[in-house]
Formats: sequence, structure tokens, C-alpha cells
Amino acid sequence: MNISTRNISLTSLLVAMSIVLSRLASIRIAIGGAEGIRIGFGKLPIILASFMLGPLYGGIVGAISDFLGYIIQPIGPYLPHFTIISALCGVLPVVIFRIINGNEDHVINIIIPVGITVAFTELFLISYSLHILFDIPWQILLIPRLISVPITIIIYSYLIHVFIRRKVVQIAHHGE
Repeated sequence: MNISTRNISLTSLLVAMSIVLSRLASIRIAIGGAEGIRIGFGKLPIILASFMLGPLYGGIVGAISDFLGYIIQPIGPYLPHFTIISALCGVLPVVIFRIINGNEDHVINIIIPVGITVAFTELFLISYSLHILFDIPWQILLIPRLISVPITIIIYSYLIHVFIRRKVVQIAHHGE
């Protein structure tokens, strides 16, 4: 883990961006009395942290942004399940990218890790957590997500690919 002023500053900036994009610049749809769907760009800074700084920093950005976001604007009781899922959003993308030996020049090598991460966390883990915690039926949770998740994957992958092409982001190839 490379602890530097640059990495700490980037981490702080990405946490702040994630909180603002999640809590203030997103559309929330309540299902069964709980927030069932959130459409927004809050996970984008978390995934960017993974690609820019590595999986450890990505996980830190995910966990801190979820926890501080809850402190700033609580929605129901605090449930650590969602903090863990948010941390996974920061860990998985670059780990999957490394497993497939991706080349950042090809957009498909960005779509695969982003797609797997978003699908796994949004479709499965968040739906499962909402089902277990609030007893919301799977069908009610999955149907809207089956529409929003592919759109999210395309938008996130495109934006990350643009950032990489413009040299805003260099994929973290170093080991953690």
C-alpha cells in the first residue's frame, strides 16, 4: 500500500464525490418502506478509486463514503451490510481487471470488471440484503434493477474508458 499525500488527497476527493453523487444527485425509489432503488453516479468515484489507486483504496473509499453518507443523511437505521457492499464495489473492479489481464486501451476490458462488479453488488448483494433485512420479495427488487443495472454498467464503463484515454486515470497495476 502506497501511502502518500497524493493518494490520501485523491481518496478524500473521491469519498466526497461519492457522497455528493449518492446522497444529493440521485433518484431514490422506495419499495416496501425502504430505499429499494437508487439511480445515480455514486458508485462511479468508488470504482474510479479502484482503478486509480488499487483495490485497498477502492474499498476504503467505498466503506467511508457509505458510512459518512449515512452520518450526513441517514435513511432508516444504519445497516453495515451496505457499507460492506460499497467497499466491495471498490475492491472488485481492479481485481477482476487483473485476473482477466485487461488492457486499458480496449473498452471491453473495462466493461467486464465494471459489469461484473455492478451486477454482483446491485443485482445480487443489495437485493439479497433488502430481501433479508426488510422481507421485500425478490421479484419487486429485481425487475427495476434489471433495467437500471445495464444502463449503469454502460455509463460507468464509458466514463472510465474516457478518463483512461485522457490519462485522467492510470490503472493501478502495482500489488497491494
